[in-house]
Amino acid sequence: MRTGITNLPLHGGNAPKWLFERMKRLGGEIVTAIIFEFGTATFLKKIADPVWFQALGCVLGFDWHSSGLTTTTCGALKEGIKGREKSLGLFICGGKGATSRKTPEQIENYSLITGTNPKSLVYSSKMAAKVDSAALQDGFQLYHHVFFFDKNGHWAVVQQGMNTSARTARRYHWLSDNVADFVCEPHSGIISDPPAGGPKITLNMIAKESGKARETSTLISQERPEKTLKLVEEIKTLNMPLKHPLRIVDLNPKSLEKVLLSTYEKQPRNFEQLLGIKGVGPKTIRSLALISEIVYKSPASISDPVTYSWAHGGKDGYPYPVNRPVYDQSIEILKTAINKAKIGSREKIEAIRQLSFFRFNF
Repeated sequence: MRTGITNLPLHGGNAPKWLFERMKRLGGEIVTAIIFEFGTATFLKKIADPVWFQALGCVLGFDWHSSGLTTTTCGALKEGIKGREKSLGLFICGGKGATSRKTPEQIENYSLITGTNPKSLVYSSKMAAKVDSAALQDGFQLYHHVFFFDKNGHWAVVQQGMNTSARTARRYHWLSDNVADFVCEPHSGIISDPPAGGPKITLNMIAKESGKARETSTLISQERPEKTLKLVEEIKTLNMPLKHPLRIVDLNPKSLEKVLLSTYEKQPRNFEQLLGIKGVGPKTIRSLALISEIVYKSPASISDPVTYSWAHGGKDGYPYPVNRPVYDQSIEILKTAINKAKIGSREKIEAIRQLSFFRFNF
């Protein structure tokens, strides 16, 4: 299972309506075929694989190297199965921008259909977003979050962040079956190219090497705020190396005091609970990590935890313009195969299934 991170260049514009309509139809049939043949758990494993996800977006006709592949593919899948969620046993929540913030509400609404408790699913959605925005600080601001889950409570996350200065986007994949610990190597594999401009320094609080820093940060958050703020004032007199990922400017006693009062009152038992406290964001984590390193000699990792093709062409005309007749034929072939398989005629679906045995090496 390869899950992790993919970097993509930012592209402007939207998918043309004629293409997105086809992406919805074909995407819906592909999801239906996978679930019909292998079940929802297999689909979630596939969607959590960055390479498979990239391949799916390209099969649907989007630009292979565009950041828009993520948002458009997720949107097409969500629209493609609309009205069929209950029969498929698969539910897709969230999206881009303001829609991503509706994820908890959408999870709760779908849970009424499945009769399951949405609490753990909502927590998983929020924690995945919090980890990739605050615990892993790699220069990418999250703007897209989609949460897939099935009736059995298994889930996957596809979310994307933007680095406007490098003009790249980075996609993060999660799979519930692989998450033993939300704050220690939750991405079970990493597939990505280096960000534009060469190597960069990252504050990686979810690395195994950051275990001591996570523990120390939690202990600091349990201290009386006045004790920690006194340490901050002492640290601010030090001169840190220019290339250090944690900057003295991050230590702002006034902004820290309020959040430290909150953490002191709640007394988090571990780093995951600390991260889940409202108000604990990137600046708080940077401050605690800096104190952990300088005062308690518990440095955090600065390693960046950070790679299909063309079945129907690409939106921008590369490697060739989308072939609409072939695209429509693909939709009909897959739809017909699924319908025939449902009534006992499996010849067409078996032929399509053979394609899954072809493996690609990277």
